[in-house]
Amino acid sequence: TKLFEMQAAQTGRDTFQDILTVYSDIISTVEFNSTGELLATGDKGGRVVVFQREQESKNQPHRRGEYNVYSTFQSHEPEFDYLKSLEIEEKINKIRWLPQQNAAYFLLSTNDKTVKLWKISERDKRPEGYNLKDEDGRIRDPTTITALRVPVLRPMDLMVEATPRRVFSNAHTYHINSISVNSDYETYMSTDDLRINLWHLEITNRSFNIVDIKPANMEELTEVITAAEFHPNQCNTFVYSSSKGSIRLCDMRAAALCDNHSKFFEEPEDPSNRSFFSEIISSISDVKFSHSGRYLMTRDYLTVKVWDLNMESKPLETYQVHDYLRSKLCSLYENDCIFDKFECVWNGTDSVLMTGSYNNFFRMFDRNTKRDVTLEASRENSKPRAILKPRKVCVGGKRRKDEISVDSLDFSKKILHTAWHPSENIIAVAATNNLYIFQDKVN
Repeated sequence: TKLFEMQAAQTGRDTFQDILTVYSDIISTVEFNSTGELLATGDKGGRVVVFQREQESKNQPHRRGEYNVYSTFQSHEPEFDYLKSLEIEEKINKIRWLPQQNAAYFLLSTNDKTVKLWKISERDKRPEGYNLKDEDGRIRDPTTITALRVPVLRPMDLMVEATPRRVFSNAHTYHINSISVNSDYETYMSTDDLRINLWHLEITNRSFNIVDIKPANMEELTEVITAAEFHPNQCNTFVYSSSKGSIRLCDMRAAALCDNHSKFFEEPEDPSNRSFFSEIISSISDVKFSHSGRYLMTRDYLTVKVWDLNMESKPLETYQVHDYLRSKLCSLYENDCIFDKFECVWNGTDSVLMTGSYNNFFRMFDRNTKRDVTLEASRENSKPRAILKPRKVCVGGKRRKDEISVDSLDFSKKILHTAWHPSENIIAVAATNNLYIFQDKVN
């Protein structure tokens, strides 16, 4: 299908060779804004890089959809908690855009402890002709002012400014793993391992605790919260997933503290597949509502599942991401890869799902045709304007020329973070310290 003829539009952040990847340059989150005109990435060094889509021009039609760097700023700095002797790293865990209300853009970014609201705005004029200070900003001696001037605005080179407007801190004991903006656009929630807090975007000094699963005795702790998200159009509804493979749907109208869920989604385990690793691989790393709000998508270690909100007993659809790794779980446990947290995304029409895998592979599943494809994001195979070729992994037996053996997969190259343009077939894929942007084949 045309959808899978993705084309390399641009590569960004090619600062270091793969073998010399600097820790701080590793991309930790990717997010399109609501129109798809902007794309933000956060990295482990606390930086946010915003890319802007180029406007179409008649002179260069082949540059359609290219994203170029628009703004770069340091969102978080490393901190130290002296009371707990803990270092709080600057890594950006999540970025969420707010819908655009005026000429400026707003986004929320979070590290393990602190959420910040950033305003990104443009300036192309500067005021001149101050009365009380010189053009370079020094205050003038009032006795030397003999005449009044009318300040004027002069054109200047376009400057993009990022300014922190709010800092939401001191509300989480544990590490924040997700943030989600409510559909009322006034509130958002931040989630850590054991609690979910609800914030008003205008109020930084207090938040409301809406979920608390911390037991009185921490030795009785059996699960942690792994992700949470608001419903796309019902401001009272949200879901959160757990490390035990369950999803709880909560209604904030029922009680101030959502200890009792409205719906509980969990697939019963097949006893024949029971193993030492069952609980680890059933842990849900990401949960996403469909744009329509009718379905939920969850990602565990080996599969992507689609749930119908009206059917709690079992998932509507289950897609195997890399089932060939089932026999490798022991070595994946030893090298800690089994704890990797892969994200998943819907396309704009909720008809295709995308998620990452190892060896810089990412997978797409078409819900209508039931077709799936494996594509690779790497510099060797993603030259600009080149069409991506589907990749196949061979499990035992004879290997064909275009297939890759399971034993030769590179587990250090993993695609954890992906994003899909809200209305077009443009995808962003973060592979370690490189950002790849692919788009539909341009005829």
